[in-house]
Formats: sequence, structure tokens, C-alpha cells
Amino acid sequence: MPIYVYETVPAAAGEASERFELRQSMHEAPLTEHPDTRVPVRRVLSGGLVTFTQGAAADRGAMPARGCGASACCMTQ
Repeated sequence: MPIYVYETVPAAAGEASERFELRQSMHEAPLTEHPDTRVPVRRVLSGGLVTFTQGAAADRGAMPARGCGASACCMTQ
């Protein structure tokens, strides 16, 4: 099961929000309130995995795919 990040919704301007993580099934609905304090919360979106194919990378002007040799990494070429 994935771990989701949530943060409390500040009640007033300048109030700090609290972040916490929760392991949930992908099929469960997102939380609307903190499980302990019942304060309203929202799910925080975070980065993900992006996969480029050789043709798609060239089409978008991204660095072309190259094979890495034993002596150098393709990310530094």
C-alpha cells in the first residue's frame, strides 16, 4: 500500500500547517480530517516516476537516450 502525505488546513492566515504520512490503499478515499484531532486536512501531491522513450525524448527537446559505458554515465555527456 502506498504512503500518502497530508497536511492540516490552516484555520487562519499565518497559521502553520502540520504534515503527516498515512499508509492507505489506493482504493480508499482521501482523508478529509486528521484521524486523531479531526482538523480538516488535504492530500499533498508529490513527485512521481516519468518514463521517456527514445522517440518521445527527442520530440520534446530532452536529452537523447544514450547507452551508458562502463567508464562514464550518460547523464554527464
